[in-house]
Amino acid sequence: MAAADQLVFAPLGGVGEIGMNLSIYGLGDERRRQWLIVDCGVSFASEEHLPGVDLIVPDIRYLAGERRNIAGIVLTHAHEDHFGALFDLWPHLRVPVYATPFTAALIEAKRAGEPGAPEIEVRVVPLGGRFQVGPFDIELISMSHSIPESNALVLRTPLGTVLHTGDWKLDQTPIVGLPTDHDKLRQVGAEGVLAVVGDSTNAVRDGRSPSEADVARTLAELIAAAPARVAVTTFASNVARIRSVAEAAHAAGREVVVVGRAMERVVQVARETGYLHGVADFRGPDVYGYLPPDKVVALCTGSQGEPRAALARIARDDHPEITFGRGDRVIFSSRTIPGNEKEVSAVLNGLIDQGIEVITDRTHLVHVSGHPRIGEVEDLLRWVRPNILIPVHGEALHLSEHAAIGRRLGIPNVVSCRNGDMVQLAPGTPSIVDEIPHGRVYKDGTVLVAADSRTIADRRRLSFVGMVTVALALTEKGVLAADPEIELLGVPEHGKDGLPLADIALDAVHDTFESLPKPRRRDPDSVAEAVRRGVRGAIAQQWGKKPICHVHILTV
Repeated sequence: MAAADQLVFAPLGGVGEIGMNLSIYGLGDERRRQWLIVDCGVSFASEEHLPGVDLIVPDIRYLAGERRNIAGIVLTHAHEDHFGALFDLWPHLRVPVYATPFTAALIEAKRAGEPGAPEIEVRVVPLGGRFQVGPFDIELISMSHSIPESNALVLRTPLGTVLHTGDWKLDQTPIVGLPTDHDKLRQVGAEGVLAVVGDSTNAVRDGRSPSEADVARTLAELIAAAPARVAVTTFASNVARIRSVAEAAHAAGREVVVVGRAMERVVQVARETGYLHGVADFRGPDVYGYLPPDKVVALCTGSQGEPRAALARIARDDHPEITFGRGDRVIFSSRTIPGNEKEVSAVLNGLIDQGIEVITDRTHLVHVSGHPRIGEVEDLLRWVRPNILIPVHGEALHLSEHAAIGRRLGIPNVVSCRNGDMVQLAPGTPSIVDEIPHGRVYKDGTVLVAADSRTIADRRRLSFVGMVTVALALTEKGVLAADPEIELLGVPEHGKDGLPLADIALDAVHDTFESLPKPRRRDPDSVAEAVRRGVRGAIAQQWGKKPICHVHILTV
């Protein structure tokens, strides 16, 4: 290594927020630095704040400019907030992607279901594997999480070793997949660790996370005791939970019906990769109606209240194949992600209004988090004994509490950063040395839209005040060649005095036009601006809001 070489870290998403995880590590001097990308995730948009936006992805303009210096992308696991932006962002980078078998299979299954998705060559790495990506010597450590094959990354460099934890918890009975590899973590700690870049999601909660096996026992009891139909909704990617439901259903003499495309896709991949070995084949929604109520368990998507998912449609009683009724039981084997409370409440209330019994984690142990609580974070930091701790993967409160744990344990350097901060890890005292371009990009249909563009702001404004369109035909002499045409969109039909707002707009057009001096009537731009102001003012008097007004003038 040259004397000027540095090891740096920068998050472009996932720090100061939940979701959209994308981190980069750089090795070399400022002019010849090689980069490693870790994860490429999405965040989910709120319809209330971002109407029409499907997903939010990180702004990677900095990486696009550094494309020739990027050695590759390593995915820690296959949750959407860690790999969901891959199809949208990879075409701008076109670098090798590394993933373990389950993640690679899920990428391929997802690609097959998305028309136009890019064909990405994924280099499959075995669990616990060690491989080279550019100047980075990378080793995987298996970590328990709520999806198979979640991995921590050991990044060995000439300037020191970094442990990037990914998402994890300590669970010795995870139902599916390997438990967290305590021995390897201790071994890495004994070698010497420069820095831990670690999951902060549950650093606000005391104690330790319960085991997935505890949830399996509760589900078995609830399914066995149910008098009629049972439905379980959970995160589609939680293969351990799917297996627990299947085993509970089998013990109760029930068949499992899978409802929802995302769940079907994960089940397919889990079978291909051996994580549902020994579990009987599931049935499709088409046979649901033919099974006796006490012989079926419906495994549904929609635990977050997604309006197009199976459970939301069932709650609205508009699913074409699945119905529930009084006496049936629906188990929410999930937690509500912050921001989804309204949508989940709507589904809960819709089910309860139909007389359906709803069970959540408020009253029963039907869900456990896949993230470490304080006791588990303390264990990992004691095993690894880093010189530097950088809390990531969380909002400000989570990051602050994680940092406090590190200071309490005597870690010499605790660095608090946010998206875009470049942290120099080595050589010297760790510190934030630069800020790189970062931000959010909205996925609107099939198009990526910059967060600062007018698109979403205009759409939000439209949702509040509606729009009036006025079409005028003018002769060259400034005379109306026909009656104006008015169209109202998102505007009430009548004003406060009971008069049709379309008539008020039409009168405003005529009055404004007649009030213009004749020379100005021959200027289309002057006419358009005057009419726009006149229509907005007239409608505001009757409605209390000024709509967007577009005036189209045709010269004849």
